[in-house]
Amino acid sequence: MTLVEEEQQQQTLQRASGIHHSRTCGGSAANTIIGVAQLGGKAHYSCKVANDETGEFFTAALVELGVSSNAGKSNASGNSGKCIVMVTPDADRTMHTCLGISAELSRDEVDEQALSDSQYLYIEGYLVTSDSARDAAIYARKLAEKHNVKTAFTLSDPGMASFFADGLKEMLGDGVDLLFCNEEEALTFTNTKNLEDAIPLLQEYATQIAITRSEKGALLFDGSNTIEIETPQVKPVDTNGAGDLFAGGFLYGITHGMDFKAAGELACNLSSKLVTQFGARLEAEQAKEIYAGLTSS
Repeated sequence: MTLVEEEQQQQTLQRASGIHHSRTCGGSAANTIIGVAQLGGKAHYSCKVANDETGEFFTAALVELGVSSNAGKSNASGNSGKCIVMVTPDADRTMHTCLGISAELSRDEVDEQALSDSQYLYIEGYLVTSDSARDAAIYARKLAEKHNVKTAFTLSDPGMASFFADGLKEMLGDGVDLLFCNEEEALTFTNTKNLEDAIPLLQEYATQIAITRSEKGALLFDGSNTIEIETPQVKPVDTNGAGDLFAGGFLYGITHGMDFKAAGELACNLSSKLVTQFGARLEAEQAKEIYAGLTSS
């Protein structure tokens, strides 16, 4: 993931003219929240979009997907953030992100009432790149603690763990209830070479941990025990959004009666299905079918 300016992003789009593409509302945390909603959960998304065509598209999509949001409630001028995701034949992805007005996310976008009504606050590590967004994340975490709402945090990207580690630690504060990361992010953030060494260091920042390991499944720490989760073996075509959906499935599971192991299995099954098709999310019917298949067996 590379941060770029609007002009560079437009140049990339022009050079990619004619290549198969699609457009969808997204962003890491948005993909996670949408995953929760698709499974039948209730979720609110705090964000900042402009009063441009992209902002209107994003707002309408959230409404259609059943996600409560503050989007569309302001008339901010500027450009809404956009991300170009380029997928190679081996299913890897390169992301060019222009933050636009989303870099100006602030405390004003945090809905304290929606937060106090929630079981979990979910914060994405990408917010670390903006001073105002980082401040908003810290503010939201403190509000969650005030209202006895549990906190979940994702390191988001190896680049964030490498170049913004101090900012991430500031956002994590005295620690969160649940930390999401993939294996590379875990090793980078802790400056270790294996998860056996990384997990004790991650425990300094989180009571519980969920580490995705691609085709190797996931490694979970529930506060007492380490749990290995296997994932269905598939041929990937697009890995975009897999970690986001893992978090969404996992959060839905643990807030709807599942233990850590069952939630991990749900999350892995959702992600393994997602990587077999293009796009950052499943259809709601696909997500519910996977959930039903696991809970009825």
